[in-house]
Formats: sequence, C-alpha cells, structure tokens
Amino acid sequence: MNTETFIQAMGYFSTVLILISFLMTSVVKLRLFNLIGSIIFVIFAFLTKSYPTAIMNIGLCLINIYFLIRLAKSKSLTLHLPIDRDSAYLNEFLKLYQEDIRGFFPDFNPADEKNETAFFVYYDMNPVGLIIGHKTEQGVLDIAMDYTIPKYRDASVGRYLYPHLLGEEGFTALEFRNAGEKHAKYLAKVGFRREGDCYRLTEAKA
Repeated sequence: MNTETFIQAMGYFSTVLILISFLMTSVVKLRLFNLIGSIIFVIFAFLTKSYPTAIMNIGLCLINIYFLIRLAKSKSLTLHLPIDRDSAYLNEFLKLYQEDIRGFFPDFNPADEKNETAFFVYYDMNPVGLIIGHKTEQGVLDIAMDYTIPKYRDASVGRYLYPHLLGEEGFTALEFRNAGEKHAKYLAKVGFRREGDCYRLTEAKA
C-alpha cells in the first residue's frame, strides 16, 4: 500500500468511526468513538493540507473531551431525589423502560408493595437512573432494582448514588439479592461484595 492510498484509507476509516458513533445508545461510547474518529480525521486533514477540516475536527475533539470529563465527574449527575412509589411519573418511567428492565431484573415486580422506597438520579434534570427497594429494621436498603437508562449506562450513575444513600439518606448498608450474571459483574465492579445470598455494600467505592 503506497502512502497516498494509506492516507485515503485513513480518511474513510475516520468517517466510518464518526458515523458508527451516532449509532451508539450509550452517550459515553458515542463520545469515545466520535473522539477517536475526529483525532484520525485531524491527522488526515493535515496530511492532505485541508486545514479548515483540521480546525473543525480539533474543535470536535475538544467538545468530546469536555463532555467525557463532565460525564466522568459525579457532579454531572446533579441530583438524586426520593420519589413516591405511587407517583404517576414513576409508573410511566417503568412502563417506558419495562422491556429493558425485565432483561436485567426478570424477578422485579413493579406492583410489589414491599418495595416502598425509590430514588431517581437526574442528569441536567433528566431522569437517568432509578433504584427501588425497601428499608429493613436494621436500616439496610434491600434493593429490588437498580436501573440506568441505556444512554447513561456507562456514566457511573451507581458511583454517584451509592455514597448519597449510605451518607445523606442514612442507610447502614445496601444489599442486592437475585442479581443476574450481567448485573452481578457491575455490582462487583462498583464495590459490592458477595455475602451469602446477596451482594452487600457498606462503604461506597471512590
């Protein structure tokens, strides 16, 4: 492959990466793929002396880096609020994502009155995460469902919420039973430890 062909291939490859990025359901993956594609496009633009294209893609790189840093910081997830289990808004959220929720939490029953405690996590005032469970007499939050919408599934919603539940909300521990294989890996990643028939967290992972 000669140099000219290699440069052209680089341009096509970066274009494909940028196009693929817009197919990502996760906002983090979208930004990452877009960033990588833009970096390659910057190199391609300089090699072909297309400086306006280089400038535009440098700008895209900076924008993607800014939003990735913003997503990586817990302050991006600006608010967590308890919500009434009988809330019409909560019920509509559960209906909207019911198929995806069932895939991660097949045993979760939205109508189970035992699960009286619920919290939403918001990103720019948009609900991106939901946790539902019940508080035991020992002050433990027994979690029935800990769900994040696909777009923000890589944005560390749990890492933001868990410290608040163990701190501000006063729970002594968080426990999760009946976790599927996929969710169990996530729980282990964010600091939960397997204890008997449940995964337990007493101190949030930094």
